[in-house]
Amino acid sequence: MAENNNILSKLDGLESRYEEVSTLITDPNVIADQERYVKLTREYKDLGDIMDARKRYIDCINSIKEAKDILANENDPDMKEMAREELAENEALQPKLEEEIKIALVPKDPEDAKNVQMEIRAGTGGDEAALFAGDLFQMYKKYCDSKGFALSVTSASEGAVGGFKEIDFAVSGVDVYGTLKYESGVHRVQRVPATETQGRMHTSAATVAVLPEADKFEVTINEGEIKWDTFRSSGAGGQNVNKVESGVRLRYMWKNPNTGETEEILIECTETRDQPKNKERALARLRTFIYDKEHQKYVDDIANRRKSLVSTGDRSAKIRTYNFPQGRVTDHRIGYTTHDLQGFLNGNIQDMIDALTVAENAERLKESEL
Repeated sequence: MAENNNILSKLDGLESRYEEVSTLITDPNVIADQERYVKLTREYKDLGDIMDARKRYIDCINSIKEAKDILANENDPDMKEMAREELAENEALQPKLEEEIKIALVPKDPEDAKNVQMEIRAGTGGDEAALFAGDLFQMYKKYCDSKGFALSVTSASEGAVGGFKEIDFAVSGVDVYGTLKYESGVHRVQRVPATETQGRMHTSAATVAVLPEADKFEVTINEGEIKWDTFRSSGAGGQNVNKVESGVRLRYMWKNPNTGETEEILIECTETRDQPKNKERALARLRTFIYDKEHQKYVDDIANRRKSLVSTGDRSAKIRTYNFPQGRVTDHRIGYTTHDLQGFLNGNIQDMIDALTVAENAERLKESEL
């Protein structure tokens, strides 16, 4: 058995909690309470990952002890050589496992497991900025496809020569916010636009916002106070789109609990030809909008406390540059550069997200030890 040490002492009690949660999630009463069931299944997964790391860590330090015993007591040169190899391998593995466990024990951001609403807005640069916003949307669409995330466009305003002046879309799946939250901020592109006749390089920008989707029980909305209008949608979709009033518009007077001020929220949705579906999606956007407003103070407090290098919500921060002449993408928050720009725009952004996750985990770990 492994010797007692600081890492294992931190795991005391988690094994019994893991067994307790594994029993609870099979209880019919718990399954009937969906909110509790969802929270417990997430806890079960997180504890399962920690228990797996704990087992690998115990195996590692036991192997170190056994190899040292062989080196001290064995005379056979072949056995001693095997023990030396085993010792070197496990002594190199031990600090990696300790780091993995330490990070796993740092409390996770409760928002990470949520679905998201994303917004891309063309910034400075006119038509070129709209084209770049379109490139970013296609990049995220391909990435979401590769991850098995479901992406649904909520609203869009196309640019004059292509791309989007702005586009809003929802993304759902496993740990979506925890994966995509680092994309919030200003994305800058440097390239020669297709419309440029002099061959001059232009710098344009687009802003990306990633908002955790609000759950129904987190935001209080008096649906009786919502004023609904319907209208005929315009655009592609056949004759039905123009003849049936499938578009919906809601108006809601909302009082900001942080300031006491009241403002009218106006939301339109024309995503589908089905009016009830558009109503449902407009309501989801209303919940998310209010959630974002009411939780801004919480987000600000977290940002100030962490002082993290990884920006997860500041739209004014220039976070990344896409330089076409050099074929590179650079994330300015952590100094990470890839020279596979085309692959990146084709959705191969996981390495960048992994690097940002490592940077945030290191920052959280450092703060947890203060």
